[in-house]
Amino acid sequence: MIELSENVIKGQSRAVARAISWIENDHEMKESLIDQIYPYCGKAVVWGITGPPGSGKSSLVDHLIFRMRAVGKKVAVIAVDPSSPFSGGAILGDRIRMQKHATDEGVFIRSMASRGHLGGVSGATSDAIKVLDAAGYDLILIETIGVGQTEIEVMELSDVVLLVLVPGLGDEIQALKAGVMEIGDVFVVNKSDRDDADKVRAEVKYILEFKEQNGNYIENPVVMTSAKLNEGIDQLLKDTENYLHNINLKGQLEARRKLRILNEINRIISGKIEEELKTFITQKEKLDNWIEKIYQKKCSPYSFVNENFKTFLKEYKKP
Repeated sequence: MIELSENVIKGQSRAVARAISWIENDHEMKESLIDQIYPYCGKAVVWGITGPPGSGKSSLVDHLIFRMRAVGKKVAVIAVDPSSPFSGGAILGDRIRMQKHATDEGVFIRSMASRGHLGGVSGATSDAIKVLDAAGYDLILIETIGVGQTEIEVMELSDVVLLVLVPGLGDEIQALKAGVMEIGDVFVVNKSDRDDADKVRAEVKYILEFKEQNGNYIENPVVMTSAKLNEGIDQLLKDTENYLHNINLKGQLEARRKLRILNEINRIISGKIEEELKTFITQKEKLDNWIEKIYQKKCSPYSFVNENFKTFLKEYKKP
C-alpha cells in the first residue's frame, strides 16, 4: 500500500494505472490510498469536455494533447465510455482512439466505464482525478460519453467545462439550452468547415445573452474549430486559459473547488449510508415478503419504508 502511494507520487505510470484500477474495483484499501496521496493533490487543472456523440470530442482532445506536450506540460485523459452490459467494462478503448500518444511518458490516457452511472461520468472519476493530480499531471481532461439532460455531473468535477457543438443539430440547440447549455464555460463549434457553422455560433451567442449577468459575470468564449483540419485549436487554448485566469481573479475558481469538496463529502456520506442500508436489507432477508405486502396492498410503499427506515436508524445509531 505505502509502496503504491509512493510510486503514484513519483509519477510512475504503472502505479497510476494500478491505483485507478483499485478505485474502479472498489478495492478495500482504496480509501487509505486516497488519504495517503491527498496532501499531494491540488496542482492540476481539470478540464471537462462534453458534447453530443459525433461532435469530435476525441479528435479535439488529441490536438490539445499535442499542444500541451509541445510546451512541456504533462497531460492525463479520463475518457468515460459506455459500459459493456456483460462485463461492465468500457466498450471504447483509449488506445483505439489515441494510439499516437501511447509511447509518450508525459501522457496518460485511461478509459473508464460509466457502469450505468448518471451524470455522464464514472462514479470513480473523482478519485481517479486525485491519483492523476498527485502523480504530477499538469492538465487533466475528462471526456464524457455525450450530452443528455442528466449528463452534467462533469461540471462538478471540472475547473472549466468545454461544451462541443457541431453544425447540423438544428432545433436540438433549443433543447440543449434548457439543460446543458448552463454548464458550459467555453463553447466550441467544431467542424467549422461545414455549412451552417456560423449559424450555430450565432445561435449559441444568442442563447448566452439570456444568461444571468451580475458583477462577477465573465463572458463565455465561443470558439470555432475544425479538428479535422487542425484549425482553431490555438485560439481554443488561449480563450480557455484566459477564462480560467479571469474566474481565478474573481475568486470563482476557488469557489468551484470548494463546492467540489462539498459535493464529494455528500457523495461519500450517501455512499456509506447506501452500503449500510443494503446490509440491513440483506440481513433481514425479508425483501420478497416486503414486496409481497406492498403488492397485496397491505401497506403503502411510503409508510412501509418510513417504518423500516426508523428501525434501521435505531439499529445503526451511534452512542
